[in-house]
Formats: sequence, structure tokens, C-alpha cells
Amino acid sequence: MARPRKCRRVCGMPRTNSFAPMGSQLCEERIIMAVDEYETIRLIDLAGYTQEECAAQMGIARTTVQGIYNDARRKLADALVNGKMLFIEGGDIDICERENAGCGRKCGQLCRKEMKDEKNKRNLGDEFDE
Repeated sequence: MARPRKCRRVCGMPRTNSFAPMGSQLCEERIIMAVDEYETIRLIDLAGYTQEECAAQMGIARTTVQGIYNDARRKLADALVNGKMLFIEGGDIDICERENAGCGRKCGQLCRKEMKDEKNKRNLGDEFDE
């Protein structure tokens, strides 16, 4: 009997969930990247986490992170090299609640920055309405 799949904790959904090449030779093949795969790319490649720190942040084993990360990088490479559309969606995830000021080392900073950015966008919109 297989073990039940554990939910992976993520800080939030990606701001943009689809990417496509802008060339005239648009490939109609789609690549689907799960949100947990996106989160490993964000934490390891962008935030500079180790795989162990990423695992602690997401509430899963390091070996699981390693597998997710390898799959995510393979999908990114396929999309970039072969000019395929990339969509980020789905997966067994548990999204961080912003009210808790974050769920880990840098998550709180990310959540506060996103809330500040949203507030600034609203304020900028008010200036243009006048």
C-alpha cells in the first residue's frame, strides 16, 4: 500500500501562471508545472535556500525536494529550449496564510513585501484617478 501524499507548504500562488515564447513559431505543446515545483525553483534558485532549508520550509523530506526540483528544472529547460508554453497549476499544496506573518525564514518578508506592493499599486491608482 502506497503512503498518502503529503501536502507541500507554499508561500503563495505565482503572480503569473503562464509563459509562452513570443516568436512566430509558437509551439502549441503545453508543459504543466505544479505549484510545488514552482516553489522549489523560487526557494532554491531565487531565494538561495539549500535543499534542506527548502524541505523544512515546505514541510517535506529533503529527498522529496530533490525529486520535485529535478522535475521542475527539466520542465523549465524543455519550455525554454523547445519553445513550449509553460503553465503553473495544481499540485497537493497548503498555502501560507498572510495573517500569520509568514510560515518560514523569508516567507514573512515575501508576504509583507507583496502586501506593501499591493498597497502601493492602489495608491498609485488613486493618483491617476484625480
